[in-house]
Amino acid sequence: SELFGAYLKCPTKCFLRSLGDARSENGYANWVNNQEISYLDEGITHLVEGVGPLEVATAPIDSKVMCSPQWRLAVRTLVRTQNLESTVHAIERLLAEGEEKSVQLIPIRLISRNKVHKHDKLLLALDALALCEMLDCEVRTGKIIHGNGYVTLKVNTAALASEVRRLTEEITVLISKTSPPELILNRHCPECEFQTQC
Repeated sequence: SELFGAYLKCPTKCFLRSLGDARSENGYANWVNNQEISYLDEGITHLVEGVGPLEVATAPIDSKVMCSPQWRLAVRTLVRTQNLESTVHAIERLLAEGEEKSVQLIPIRLISRNKVHKHDKLLLALDALALCEMLDCEVRTGKIIHGNGYVTLKVNTAALASEVRRLTEEITVLISKTSPPELILNRHCPECEFQTQC
């Protein structure tokens, strides 16, 4: 998901991250990164407060854990398939009432900004797609919790799945090359850790 997020901002950033290139010092990039980490920590604390301690899963989620009746919320869950990997900020588990007792998983992404961008929705859709493929289940919706008031936005992740697949294919082609893509200046450049290298 780190490469996917970088690609959405700039193909060159994605390429350099895939090589593990040392990141140059950029005070603004460091500040933005620290804001995101702090918001994620506070947001997870906020989510966990509304759930009983025995209902929070911190172990990796697999098909066995998914069927366990105890948990309602999983936090910082590593989801890995053959081609995808993401650390999902949180996963809400809803058990439908009735005879079938079907389980619905809702990935949650925490964003510190007050305004949600399409990139945020695509990252959430990547989380949903990875969950879907790993557990062989349907994940149609997700939530973005954002801003100072922890506002919740529901997102139809199923509608973004084909775009996520296309982008992951583009990333696979990009990082298999030996030379970086052509440089393009964009709005992300001032806050990028690779600014001086570019």
